[in-house]
Amino acid sequence: GDKSSVTGGTKVLSDRIKVKVTTQPGESFLDKMIALVEGANRQKSPNEIALTILLAAFTLVFVIVMVTLKPFADYANVPITIGALISLFVCLIPTTIGGLLSAIGIAGMDRALHANVITKSGKAVETAGDIDVLLLDKTGTITIGNRKATALYPAIGIEMETLEKAVVLSSMSDETPEGKSIIELVQIDPLKYAIQHPIFINFSAETRCSGIDFDQIRIRKGALDAIKKLVENAGNAFPNEIQMRANEIAQNGGTPLVVSQNEQVLGVIELQDIIKPGIQERFARLSKMGIKTVMVTGDNPMTAKFIAEKAGVDDFIAEAKPEDKMNYIKKEQTEGRLVAMMGDGTNDAPALAQANVGVAMNSGTQAAKEAGNMVDLDNDPTKLIEVVEIGKQLLMTRGTLTTFSIANDVAKYFAIIPALFITAIPALQGLNIMNLHSPETAILSAVIFNAIIIPFLIPLALKGVPYKPIGASALLRRNLLIYGIGGIIVPFIGIKLIDIFISIFF
Repeated sequence: GDKSSVTGGTKVLSDRIKVKVTTQPGESFLDKMIALVEGANRQKSPNEIALTILLAAFTLVFVIVMVTLKPFADYANVPITIGALISLFVCLIPTTIGGLLSAIGIAGMDRALHANVITKSGKAVETAGDIDVLLLDKTGTITIGNRKATALYPAIGIEMETLEKAVVLSSMSDETPEGKSIIELVQIDPLKYAIQHPIFINFSAETRCSGIDFDQIRIRKGALDAIKKLVENAGNAFPNEIQMRANEIAQNGGTPLVVSQNEQVLGVIELQDIIKPGIQERFARLSKMGIKTVMVTGDNPMTAKFIAEKAGVDDFIAEAKPEDKMNYIKKEQTEGRLVAMMGDGTNDAPALAQANVGVAMNSGTQAAKEAGNMVDLDNDPTKLIEVVEIGKQLLMTRGTLTTFSIANDVAKYFAIIPALFITAIPALQGLNIMNLHSPETAILSAVIFNAIIIPFLIPLALKGVPYKPIGASALLRRNLLIYGIGGIIVPFIGIKLIDIFISIFF
């Protein structure tokens, strides 16, 4: 009820469960999860730190330039008004990239939304472009979440048709996902057998098996030890090949269900966690992008290893508790790596909050969605591929615009300063490349150009620079050639054209 202090994740299918609360208030599982989430601290990415330092450094440099400019002007007997100094300062500080950062972030969020990923900030998308390690929760993320029947193995001397009939009849009233998957595997309609007056035996926590009775026939389906006990109590021998097959299924990460008829073993059903389709190819793409994939599960190491190898992940963490996931992320972060975490459960919330990029599945719990900074609407564990590509495109766009902005500021510096001092210091005539009309028109032209260049660059910021995996060095050369040289030439041309126009009125 609403006043119950017990929160469980187990659905009772039969019998009853008595719960005795022994934990003190504030020490429950959910309380620990909340404390871990509150203690998580999402770090800034290296790119974010580098850009902050860059903008701060350039601002500081231009502040020093402006502070020292007035004493130099007074020494050279060059009259510079406060308005001219303020205009020069506005033109020289990196306003272009600062003004476009929001547009770049919003564009990244919009592109992520087109990929069916809701992001809480542009920084999350940007950080995804530099991800080194990806942690994925197994259940519901890598696997479908419900075990499914994958194969039938009849005992020696038993026909496959006999085993198929028995498993279909024993699953007629089984409403669990496993029971339905058995009928889907065999693809036989239970009505085909026209059983009269059947008595269904529902699964019980005590018997650990279910089945059907009709016409002096007793069919049972259940756990290995339960059916073995049932067969041996009737004085029959349990087949060695079924015992070996059941052990083999367990070693391969599956669950064996043994089927008997009138206390004689007919065969065994193999249940497996079904890996989501196409996930191996997606993990291979992540590996080519240099991202290490790690599966996190509460399963035993043997089962975890089998599923990890089958899914194609690079590493796995078995028998993992919520704090284990969080500690692994912290360890990777202290070694300088950026970590992404994908999960859907409440126990994933602390890791999602600690990771640089936390992607919660849309089918997950509300706690997971709140802790992460992205929500994948398609519940695709490899959706991070699209997010990483969007993040890399965002980083490239910001890099190109930052290069253009710095080149812009350098060009404007050499355009304005010579015009201000050329009267008092004729030697600066060699730097007066644009040959502007006067100091007044030079400053006004620079201010106008500074005002119109940002709107002109907004479409580029929103569209983004096309992403091409060409390597960091090739990308740097490309940025310097196109946006570096372009960032120097465009202001010279723009300011000169504006100066020619406004000089008509002076």
